[in-house]
Amino acid sequence: MSTPALSGGGGLFTGFTKLCKGLAVVLIGGHILVQLFPPAVTYLALIPARTIPFAWNLLTAGYTEQTIYGVAISVFALLFMGKLLEPIWGSKEFVKFIFIVNVLTYICVFITAIALYYATRLEVYLYMPISGFHGVLAGFLVGIKQIVPDQELSVIGIKAKWLPSIMILLSIIASFFLADSAAYLPIFGTYMSWIYLRYLQRRSETNFRGDPSDEFAFATFFPEFIRPVINPISSIFHRLFCGRSDISNDGKAYEMGGFPLPGSDTFEASRRRERGARALEERLATEKFPVATSADGSHIDASEEV
Repeated sequence: MSTPALSGGGGLFTGFTKLCKGLAVVLIGGHILVQLFPPAVTYLALIPARTIPFAWNLLTAGYTEQTIYGVAISVFALLFMGKLLEPIWGSKEFVKFIFIVNVLTYICVFITAIALYYATRLEVYLYMPISGFHGVLAGFLVGIKQIVPDQELSVIGIKAKWLPSIMILLSIIASFFLADSAAYLPIFGTYMSWIYLRYLQRRSETNFRGDPSDEFAFATFFPEFIRPVINPISSIFHRLFCGRSDISNDGKAYEMGGFPLPGSDTFEASRRRERGARALEERLATEKFPVATSADGSHIDASEEV
């Protein structure tokens, strides 16, 4: 069964969550504020030269869209991707994900802007206001890759697992043509969200954290012919962020005959992905076929007929 929201089925413009609608109002409100009071950008957007003492910019910048195109894309993507992710993660985890990924992304952008200034001596890196929600949106794509990696988008014929990689590629290309550190937001948003989902996200149904499955390894963001080069690099970052413990070795400790046992991280990660995809498909299928009327006039839930 394909996922209607990704394949362009019915119910596409319904079922948006209250939380996502509220966040959309925040984005729209932030955009209106900076349009009516342009000096507000100084206090809301990230300006690396002024981040100290305006450290709150690391939080507020993500919810401040300076252009009408930016706010339109962010609201649209938030509503549709939130519709997929929030029912699986839960509202509390969804908000936690947004908060953590947003702050970590802007910390990375701040450090990058300072480094670029010292490398080039161009003051534009210090004083250009940086803001936007697209770091978190890139993180949402990583979440979709984790939950329904093989779901194909019928509109463009690309599987969901390649969406983060395409976003990174476009951001890298943009960084060569724009003297704007905002081009790095999707790159850092992708990596920070992967770190969180891979190592830190607590699963309520188990006592484990993260998703150690091979299908969610960092190398899977790249084509197969590049992965032999990426694997050693990703192992360096793994030791840097997570110490010397190797998740793959931990997973093998719970295997018998090459198959994960119930209770192991690998088993739970696979089971969660299957359960999440199934719950997502059932929910969206219900939206696609809300009510069917039988011949005698009684109403039958179409999802029960399938």
